Amino acid sequence: MIEVDSAVPNTAHQMGQGKQQAIPLTANGVRAGEDVTVDHATIKPADIMATEPMASDDRVSQVVEPGRALALADFGAPSLGTGERMMRLAYRLGVPGQMLTAPFRKPAKPKLLATVTNPLAGDKVAGTALRAGHFLIHGLKIPIAQVDFGGAGRLAPPVDRMVHGFHWLADLDASAPREQVAPVAERILMGWLQVNARPPARAGKGAAWTIANAGSRLLGWLVHAPLLMSGPDKGLRTQTLDAMGETARWLDKQVPRGEDTLAQVAGWCAIVAAGLLLPDGRPRRLYGEAGLISALGELLGDDGGLMSRSPLGQMEAISLLVQLNACYRATRRDPPPALESILSLMVPPLLALTHGDGSLGCWQGGWAVSAADVSALVAASGVRTRPLRDVRQWGYQRVMAAKSVLQFDAAPPPLAKHARNGCASTLAFEFSHEGQRVIVNCGGGAAAGGLMPVRLEQGLRATAAHSSLVLDDVNSTAVLINGGLGTGVAEVEIDRRTIEGDRSTAGGKAWGATRLEASHDGYAARYGLVHRRILILRDDGTELRGEDLLVPASRKGKRGMVSFAIRFHLGPGIEVGRSEDGQGIGMALPDGSYWQFRSGSGEVTVEESIWADGQGRPVPVHQLVIQGMVSRGGGNFAWVLKKMG
Repeated sequence: MIEVDSAVPNTAHQMGQGKQQAIPLTANGVRAGEDVTVDHATIKPADIMATEPMASDDRVSQVVEPGRALALADFGAPSLGTGERMMRLAYRLGVPGQMLTAPFRKPAKPKLLATVTNPLAGDKVAGTALRAGHFLIHGLKIPIAQVDFGGAGRLAPPVDRMVHGFHWLADLDASAPREQVAPVAERILMGWLQVNARPPARAGKGAAWTIANAGSRLLGWLVHAPLLMSGPDKGLRTQTLDAMGETARWLDKQVPRGEDTLAQVAGWCAIVAAGLLLPDGRPRRLYGEAGLISALGELLGDDGGLMSRSPLGQMEAISLLVQLNACYRATRRDPPPALESILSLMVPPLLALTHGDGSLGCWQGGWAVSAADVSALVAASGVRTRPLRDVRQWGYQRVMAAKSVLQFDAAPPPLAKHARNGCASTLAFEFSHEGQRVIVNCGGGAAAGGLMPVRLEQGLRATAAHSSLVLDDVNSTAVLINGGLGTGVAEVEIDRRTIEGDRSTAGGKAWGATRLEASHDGYAARYGLVHRRILILRDDGTELRGEDLLVPASRKGKRGMVSFAIRFHLGPGIEVGRSEDGQGIGMALPDGSYWQFRSGSGEVTVEESIWADGQGRPVPVHQLVIQGMVSRGGGNFAWVLKKMG
């Protein structure tokens, strides 16, 4: 049993080991007229909780304006001459490319105009499994012989994506020299083509013919063409080239019907790649570039983050553009300047959701994607930048304090039309120290169907699967099937301040902290309460103080009581023990450090939970829960997380 020091401070606004008095907190966080002692440095309540911008000589040095809604980024199509504009228009209206480029010449034979160098290495382990006769998807082994390529048997979404999107090509290519893996690729391709000889009349007829899968598949075929067509079977080579051309023509017509904007981007990338690498492709390329840049404008917010707010989606979009850039390089062309600008805009938001070890936080259905995968993608993009800090549309606040990283979801969830694996995660947070995850979200909704059971998919997207407050076991935003979201959080107010230390105390040693305060209205309609969360992280990264407040949404509060639960899902490998009074938890981390969690608002219980690791596989973990009943007139619950020693 791990011993817990019950003398750990239990208020949300005392820092370090200063005064231990309890301070009742109001909706603004501090009782009027009282000072807060922080490691012998006194901060006035007005210094911490002021809501108006302060003068430059005040201790509060930075304020983030309230964020209410996501805004679309606006990108323009490449400027073209009159002839090229007419060519693009004619192609969009259905005139074949050969008629526009060489009307008096016989149609060119199917062929590839260049060989693309694969810019993104796949998973060698998954590729080795393919050579052994299995698809390996989030830890789940599926025999290739048992996969229904025709789509009659319904597959889990991750399996559909891997099989019909041909994402496995990169894995196979990474597992061994080409002459050893090419026969495996040809066998799988032949089996797929036998049951998918012709595209359907419209998109969505089976998993193989969603826009997302068709676009990813065609782009994968073009990038990995040497792997698919280097064998002695000339018939398969001809069949593959015909399939490429037919899929490109099908996407030309169907791409606007994509299931979501990210799917449309995949389709447009494939169209542009086909225009670059297939004969008579200039009209298709011009048509595709305009469509792609327009779709990216709908996909991204002003700060480069996807409107779905999904780090997995961000990685997918970056991957698509990286592969497309490789196609430009193969044909010795420069991509449009707008595409290069967009790519450079997309990397900082992704890096904002990395922890100290470089791996991703678990947000919007994602999992703890490994640092190696993230760094490989960023390196392939060619973008050298830092994590996004001035967050607006992306909505995730990131605070770095020495060796600690705090990630905070301070924005409304994505709109239904943007959500692919939408989660009710508003005001949830993740916290890590020296690369060790301390507080996490469960994550893994998008991986359900591998080793993560499909039946858990909706539960993993619920508010309770995130480190946040839940009222009456009801999600702050309704979680629907197929990754969708319903009504709930419509507005989030966010205020960020930097608190600077005072050298006149604490022996001349200054200290500081970053304070985040945010609120959402997801429970206002049903319970008449607004959830407000305050987080204060010391600059040395060893102490995180928080308070969750429930504030009446109107002057006249509703009567009665409602149950609440504040959940803190712990990182993997953390051992826990309770204090004698039940209000403290000792935590021994795998790196040997020791932390304490203490509640100033009642007993803390320890329950079981799960966490999705770097491969999207379930890992058993613990969660800390503060729960009880609260008046509909409001309440506040303070807690502290502190590194000991």
